[in-house]
Amino acid sequence: MSPAELDQPHHDGSSFYVDGPEPALGSVVGVRVRVPHASAASAGVWVRSVRDGEPSLTEAVQESADDSGTWWRAALPVHNPVTSYRFLLGNRGGSYRWLNGSGVHTRDVTDAADYRISTEHRLPDWVLDQVGYQIFPDRFARGGEPPEAPPWARPAAWDDPVVHRGPDVPHQWYGGTLDGIREHLAHLTDLGVSLLYLTPFFEARSNHRYDAASFDRVDPVLGGAAALARLIAATHDVGLRLIGDLTTNHTGDHHPWFRAAVADPGSAERDFYRFRDGGGYESWMGVPSLPKLDHASAELRRRLYDGAGSVVARWMDAGMDGWRIDVANMTGRLGADDHAHEVARTIRRTIASAHPDGWLLAEHGHDATLDLDGRGWHGTMDYAGFTRPVWAWLNGGGPQGPGLPHDLTFLGLPTGIPVQGASASVATMREVHAAIPWASWVASTSHLDSHDTPRFRTVAGGGTSGWVDTDGTGRDRHLLGVALQMTLPGIPVVFMGDELGLTGVDGEHARTPMPWHRTDAWDKPTLEAYRTWIAIRRGNVALRRGGLRWMHVGKETMTFLREHHEQRILVHLARSGHSAVRLPRTALGIPTAAQLVPVIGEPAVDAGHGQVTLPSEGPAAHVYVLDA
Repeated sequence: MSPAELDQPHHDGSSFYVDGPEPALGSVVGVRVRVPHASAASAGVWVRSVRDGEPSLTEAVQESADDSGTWWRAALPVHNPVTSYRFLLGNRGGSYRWLNGSGVHTRDVTDAADYRISTEHRLPDWVLDQVGYQIFPDRFARGGEPPEAPPWARPAAWDDPVVHRGPDVPHQWYGGTLDGIREHLAHLTDLGVSLLYLTPFFEARSNHRYDAASFDRVDPVLGGAAALARLIAATHDVGLRLIGDLTTNHTGDHHPWFRAAVADPGSAERDFYRFRDGGGYESWMGVPSLPKLDHASAELRRRLYDGAGSVVARWMDAGMDGWRIDVANMTGRLGADDHAHEVARTIRRTIASAHPDGWLLAEHGHDATLDLDGRGWHGTMDYAGFTRPVWAWLNGGGPQGPGLPHDLTFLGLPTGIPVQGASASVATMREVHAAIPWASWVASTSHLDSHDTPRFRTVAGGGTSGWVDTDGTGRDRHLLGVALQMTLPGIPVVFMGDELGLTGVDGEHARTPMPWHRTDAWDKPTLEAYRTWIAIRRGNVALRRGGLRWMHVGKETMTFLREHHEQRILVHLARSGHSAVRLPRTALGIPTAAQLVPVIGEPAVDAGHGQVTLPSEGPAAHVYVLDA
């Protein structure tokens, strides 16, 4: 991003620029755009919206001006459930520019990156303030009454290496329980997180439990329904929210629905699955133990997610605060059939009917933009707009080691993880997020890694053993990733053990048991850094609820503003040492005498001539409150 771009107009979907985050159909919403004085002169500003498929222009008026620029306000009619809009800046002599979610353009552009506002999104207000923590129950902690090993299990001692290749991967069983999680909630509250996300707890025939053998029973080896009730009560008692993980795309082949479908072709359950005329059935990615559900069946919908008696409603009634939906991108899709949006909207309606503050999150491993119109999923796991570009910027070079004949795979690609400058990563972030409503972006989760990926510590250049990166290799880039995770829009979610410096070369390898009994081996600087960054996130409203304005992006640096009515924060991140980044005070919107008050990192320096110079060392992260 060149210095000239600092002088470009800006708008985003946050409350700093849009009045009324939840407009009613037929209402009029005020939208604002900031036009710097140094920007090319504009004879006028208009908002272009699309009404019933037809574009129309509404002239903006000058609202106010300061040393940095002029604020323009326009009235945006909310005529359709999803209203798209952009800004026109120019004069009647033929010179004009378009401003949309991807930036400023001096040529005509398509509507793909236009801003969007939805009358139906209705994100529960509590979600925006969360920092989440993801737990894979089998590997977090043992506790309560020790369960007997289930028939499918290959029992393992807590210190045994994780089997991450071969047929025993889903059957290695460490014996973590829901009571074990409950007994370690103090670790989560000490870390500062406010949300607990559990991978599946339903009875199954694997350690991951995405092959549900029942949606009515909490797995007895996790402690059963009583243990879940104790965990729900305990999390709420200490101020944590709790969301579960549901597979709506498939069940396991031991599920009673599938067994009934196989046993009786005339059963109602037969329509729950897709049986082929020549024999066999459809399954997730061709895995026969995961038969795919057919959402054309009204009875399936009724039992699973449509209405008060469904699986979704039952466990919300038990105290859950929301659901993460496994492979939501595939749910309801098979060949010519596509029920995905109907499924999302129905689940959302079921949750909202009795629990209007329930959160609905979709798993989506790639481009989710066409599924985030605001009426279904509140948001997605933001692999496309956060994880992938962050990995590419902070990749430590693809470590080699035992069991690593090639570089780490890049979230489904066999090519290894690229190493790219910040400009390329930010371009990806902006392109992905420009294609969805702001409300969908901020309702999505930001992950450095998860139970399905290599550990970020390994990606950043750390170890490959699965255990703690004891020598701190890759720590600096790992913590720079944490800084990004805690300062960009979206809900940060920490995968269990990342705060200790755990490593892993793939998703299965990343599921290392928490080393509770080896506290001497924890990477204490990493743990302390997580506490610090989580506290910074939770303690600053601009980081939780503010807009985003990119100020400067170089090969080694990312610098951006988070803007809220109550607070404005500048974030400056450096992958390595770099040439000085100087920002005009006018671009920051602060007067000559105003200060950049450090929250963390080194002070900025007054460079004279109305500019400030940001620190040039790296890897490093700096956060400043703008004192206006």
